[in-house]
Amino acid sequence: MAALDPLIPAGPVAREWRNLCRAGSVAAFLLLAYSLATLVQILVLGGPPATAAEAFRLLQSNKLVGLLRLDLPTVFAVPLYYVLFAGLLAALWQAGRALAALSTLLAFVGATLFLAAPAALSMLTLSEKYAAATTDTARAQFLAAGEALLAADIWHGTGAMLGGILLQLGAVLICVVMLRSTVFGKFTAWLGILMHAADLGHILFGLFLPTAGFVLMAVAGPFYPVWFFLVGRSLVRAGSRDWGTSSADPQR
Repeated sequence: MAALDPLIPAGPVAREWRNLCRAGSVAAFLLLAYSLATLVQILVLGGPPATAAEAFRLLQSNKLVGLLRLDLPTVFAVPLYYVLFAGLLAALWQAGRALAALSTLLAFVGATLFLAAPAALSMLTLSEKYAAATTDTARAQFLAAGEALLAADIWHGTGAMLGGILLQLGAVLICVVMLRSTVFGKFTAWLGILMHAADLGHILFGLFLPTAGFVLMAVAGPFYPVWFFLVGRSLVRAGSRDWGTSSADPQR
């Protein structure tokens, strides 16, 4: 049976490019672990709190659970996209330099905007101040500040939404470049295009049609671990040999 990911590279690459491929593979596997952990967390613990009062209660009863539900792990996971896209750029440079560079730039800008939005640690500080408040007026002020933070977090903030749009658009474009490359198979490329397009639709439709946005997110989410595994595997193999080597069996 033919493999879904042909492994024969398409052109020469210097050692520093192969090192980027290896680094990208590590980032892909770490993102695989993060995506699996996120799926488990949502199923077991639930999603983000809907109100500041709920967030404060979570943080006061169990800081770890509260921080997880406020997406603190995202702060550590999103920077991995810088490394992942650097590895993808190295692997796909010969397949389409302009589009690969553009997609990487979009992803870098998107990840940077997204990183400005997480509010977990700020909510923890407000929660502690809320618990220590001695008057209803002070507690009301901290609740209002908490609601303002939630309104600007990674699920609601304008910067985070723009960052998510750019990141997903960059991911769609990099998968289009994969279609021109023998480093990644057609299955990996098309899975990435459809998955990231669905997540892009989740962000856009979620503004006007929340139900449609939720459905698209639910469709895209379970495929992330599969895609990260395929990408990580291909980057490992791309970084383990000189471009142009044909000794590997593409059917394996």
